[in-house]
Amino acid sequence: MEGAEDGPGQQPELDEDEAAYCRRWGAQHAGARELAALYSPGKRFQEWCCVVLCFSLIAHNVVHLLLLARWEHTPFVMLGVVAGALIADFLSGLVHWGADTWGSVELPIVGKAFIRPFREHHIDPTAITRHDFIETNGDNCLVTLLPLVNMAYQFHTQSPEALEQLYPWKCFVFCLIIFGTFTNQIHKWSHTYFGLPRWVILLQDWHVILPRKHHRIHHVSPHETYFCITTGWLNYPLEKMGFWRRLEDLIQGLTGEKPRADDMKWAQKIK
Repeated sequence: MEGAEDGPGQQPELDEDEAAYCRRWGAQHAGARELAALYSPGKRFQEWCCVVLCFSLIAHNVVHLLLLARWEHTPFVMLGVVAGALIADFLSGLVHWGADTWGSVELPIVGKAFIRPFREHHIDPTAITRHDFIETNGDNCLVTLLPLVNMAYQFHTQSPEALEQLYPWKCFVFCLIIFGTFTNQIHKWSHTYFGLPRWVILLQDWHVILPRKHHRIHHVSPHETYFCITTGWLNYPLEKMGFWRRLEDLIQGLTGEKPRADDMKWAQKIK
């Protein structure tokens, strides 16, 4: 402050404009506080149920896949891993783009349960790093439950010959499910700059999963690009094609809805 000096260890006082700027983004943002308060016990219970069921089914299906594994399957399994990662990356971008760009927190059922975290994330990007495993992964586990149940059912109803014939396809589907299940965990790691396991940092550095520096591009307001958050492999080609902009223009032309209107409304809640 002009005309005064701070003593040792004393923090300078912020004037009203400076304090408002500090509250603009992060946990102290008015919108971020309001959105965080909408996380309910019912939502927490749903996430717990989905995580427990999802990982139980993953363990069940892994055992059956391992029992059916043969060396001759290796090339097809490797192809399935890459294809699964690519499709999961595109689907993560599609869901992320849809929830970022359209809809409202006020929508019945899906608003508070599924759109709310996307609104909170843009005005408090580090909130995800304070979420535990259940809150981080609960919604993704919900999405992958049905294909996991279907796979488990097929292991118990199809003949050994049919399972052998379809093994490469099942490996592809399983890899797609795994990448989908862990997409938000990968997203959380892309916002985490301290305490990450070394193997996670290596996967980020090798661009096997979404790198931290790569994901920063999306968080430049108005958050209109680089939506893919599993591996990030498709972000550059989709951006060069203008894929998301063309899709937004099409939907806006058909509906008259403005992209990211609800997102901007929450960002502007600074008091």
